[in-house]
Amino acid sequence: MKRFEGKVSIITGGGSGLGRAAAKQLASEGAKLVLVDLNMKGLEESKQEILQDIPEATIELVEANVAKEEEVEKYVQFTLDTFGQIDSFFNNAGIEGKQNLTEDYGIEEFQRVVDVNLNGVFYGMKHVLKVMKEQGHGSVVNTASVGGIRGVGNQSGYAASKHGVVGLTKNSGIEYGQFGISVKAIAPGAILTAMVEGSLRQMGGEDWEATGREFVKANPMLRFGKPEEVGYLVAFLLSNQADFINAVVVPIDGGQSYKY
Repeated sequence: MKRFEGKVSIITGGGSGLGRAAAKQLASEGAKLVLVDLNMKGLEESKQEILQDIPEATIELVEANVAKEEEVEKYVQFTLDTFGQIDSFFNNAGIEGKQNLTEDYGIEEFQRVVDVNLNGVFYGMKHVLKVMKEQGHGSVVNTASVGGIRGVGNQSGYAASKHGVVGLTKNSGIEYGQFGISVKAIAPGAILTAMVEGSLRQMGGEDWEATGREFVKANPMLRFGKPEEVGYLVAFLLSNQADFINAVVVPIDGGQSYKY
């Protein structure tokens, strides 16, 4: 099923993890992609992985720091100059930050995490929603987190920023639904990406895999999620099939947030 045939999608954080998984799925369904990341090497790896399976895929790469508004404007304008439209937007780039008790959490570290996870999402929405409003259609999926639904110990910056993403999502969905635009967020739990592995290494050091086995006991399915499972969800939420899903957050966490 080619739900994205003739459509253009921007994916931030496209150089790894959830962004790469979503890019593969969208490309398999016909989307023309603009992948954005601060890491050009990761972007090139994503492109090559996709082209190995889908040689006809159309993929453009933009190296940009989503925490800087002028660089967000750059990737939006590049997309318009190249393809003339933006049909869907996976506003996904994010970082975890260091782990510490709130009293020991550095101010600079807090600001760094918020700049990427919250400000970067806001800048992306600000500039992409304007384009979609002029078009009269579009869909946006922001990456929040289980940490945006409930607290996450020792991660003040991450939890605060992801709660902010939830608020921005609901607010923009209310504002832009009248223009034929849906805005929603996903709230991944423990999805086994490089970022989650980094978090486990912070907690468990060299014995991070044992820490991971304990960590997944927090969800009823007793396992990590797979990036491609998130990719399937993102593709559905960005498709026309999900147009009437708006201003909500969809968990994909194996049931980890069920108590909340």
